[in-house]
Amino acid sequence: MNRFAARFWLLIFPSLFTPTVWGQAPSPHVENAAARTEAGTPRAARAGQHLFGAIPLSTRSVQARSLLEQAVDNYENAIYRESAVLARRAAEADPQSAFAYAMLSFASRRIMPDAAALANAKSLLPHATPDEQLLVRWMTSIQDRDLLPAISSMNDLLKCYPRDKHILYMTAEWLYLQQDDDRARSMMEAALQIDPKFPAVLNRLGYVYIGTGTPDPANAIASLKRYAEVEPGSPNPQDSLGEVSRMAGDDPGSLDYYAAALKIDPKYLPSQEGLGGTRTLMGDFSNARKEYDRAILLTDNPFDELDAKYSQALVFFWEGRPADGRKALAALAQEAAGKKEPNAQFEIALGSAMLAADSRDELTRLNALSAFLEKPLAGMSEADRDINRANVLRERARVASLNGRANDASEAVAKLKDLATSSRDLVVTNAYESARGYLLFQQGDLFGAADELAADPHSPLALQQLAFVQEKLGNLVAAKSTRLRLKYQRAPNVEWFLVMHQNPGATH
Repeated sequence: MNRFAARFWLLIFPSLFTPTVWGQAPSPHVENAAARTEAGTPRAARAGQHLFGAIPLSTRSVQARSLLEQAVDNYENAIYRESAVLARRAAEADPQSAFAYAMLSFASRRIMPDAAALANAKSLLPHATPDEQLLVRWMTSIQDRDLLPAISSMNDLLKCYPRDKHILYMTAEWLYLQQDDDRARSMMEAALQIDPKFPAVLNRLGYVYIGTGTPDPANAIASLKRYAEVEPGSPNPQDSLGEVSRMAGDDPGSLDYYAAALKIDPKYLPSQEGLGGTRTLMGDFSNARKEYDRAILLTDNPFDELDAKYSQALVFFWEGRPADGRKALAALAQEAAGKKEPNAQFEIALGSAMLAADSRDELTRLNALSAFLEKPLAGMSEADRDINRANVLRERARVASLNGRANDASEAVAKLKDLATSSRDLVVTNAYESARGYLLFQQGDLFGAADELAADPHSPLALQQLAFVQEKLGNLVAAKSTRLRLKYQRAPNVEWFLVMHQNPGATH
């Protein structure tokens, strides 16, 4: 973890740094929270149902509790749309359930933000039980980018329920999304000790094992195969095996696993798109397009449709036909604007910028994209908007630095610093650190550049630049380790395309 972020997390996430949190018995947290309520906050409701037999909920509806447990289970297994549907049904069963609305907004943020559900969750918070309040406050604070109460609430939940696998997993998943891989891995492994057949953890660990600083593809595949044994009727284990096999360079195996997922569920969109991606990396461009055509027919919402079309447009670049690719992206950008789908608009615009014919055109496009993201956008969460803004500024710093435009790079880095400070998001902070790394490289400070670039290990371009700098410094052991980590980020996306087709430190 980089220095900028480490100070923040060490100060406000202390419970994750102590070895005793996993072994302690649950404390009488309801009574403690009630005591705090008497000190000045609104009195919480008495418990009705218990979530997975543990966390007291205010709802007395058995149906609402059952639906919420199903919603959590679907969320843990990355079935976000169904999770949101189930949470909405729970809210209909008990319109006074704060957790029902919190779960609805929490799941919806992974597909399409639901501002009304988020507002309802916050307004109903005083009527929830004390521990339910902690869970709701954690979920809503994450969406509000208010990380101090989010982390404080999660700390309290971890202290109270140190052996609740669902609390452990959701916390670990959040850390994983915040790119804090080491702690995410340790918490997931702790959850696996509680339940060795916990599907969500077996799935996520497959990605963690291959994506960390010491990639272990064999262990990743083994974890996912255990996941498939636990969930034989679900397409997702086969889909995950398809993706991780592709990351590991096993394209034939990837195709087999994706095909197996589609045998279980012929309409499973991720696997249909996965076939297109793997065939693209294999150079089988004609069949890649056909796979994406099938994926487009499976979509049921504007973003998924535009995302599949975007992936299909990228095939032109892999095929060596950039002019056709840029025409396809321009047409797709107009379609996305017409459908007013901001997340697709961003994805297409950023890809178009990074694949521009020259650096001048790219910087012009990046500036226009920054303007697009300047104000809140309906359908895009604020947390996602911050990350999107950070990605644009990082790319601007990278291109400006590599093309000798120090003023442009410095301006982008300064804006990123302000954004990292205000958002307190580790993903944003990592983008700021690597942006500084590109600038320091341009200024000739190779030691500083290496230190800062190392903060952004989920960006293939940053890793490639880091390995290049380490080699120039003569640190061949570190460069070899970096290139090993880069190797397992193989994917049919723009960054990997640029890694494969551009030299680090070179202009374009």
